[in-house]
Parts: sequence; structure tokens; C-alpha cells
Amino acid sequence: MNGHRCLCAAFVCLAWMVSWAPASEPIPDSQFEHLRVLIKPRPDEQKWLQVPWQSSLWEARKKAAAEGKPILLWEMDGNPLGCT
Repeated sequence: MNGHRCLCAAFVCLAWMVSWAPASEPIPDSQFEHLRVLIKPRPDEQKWLQVPWQSSLWEARKKAAAEGKPILLWEMDGNPLGCT
């Protein structure tokens, strides 16, 4: 029980410290375009968008069998919004 109290106290202290953190300065208009280009993914970083993904495993299986190609299954467990 004592460990639980220490953990709660640590969270309270962390929340208090974060609430006193200074706000960051807004991005100046002169730097905005440079930062946007720097952050935005380049076309060579988005090759996965060029893959003709199938949302139906059964349809993908039929197409792969007809073309003699393998299936790449990209799946994840849990809520797609990350709320697990």
C-alpha cells in the first residue's frame, strides 16, 4: 500500500511540474515553410502508399493465387485508435 501512495505522489508532483513549464514560443512565419518541408514525409519515404493494399483477406488470397504471388499481411492487434 505504501508503494501505491509513493506512485500517486510522484504523479501529482509530475503534473505540478508540467503545469509550471513555460509555454513554447510560436513558430515565426519566416521559419514555418522551412519546418513544414523538413517535417513532411518525402515521396521516397512513402513507398507503402504505392502498394495496392486489399482490405479483404479472402479477395487478396484469390488474387495472389491467380497471380502466383505471396501475401504480405500487415495487421495489428487492438483498437486502431490506440485505445486498448
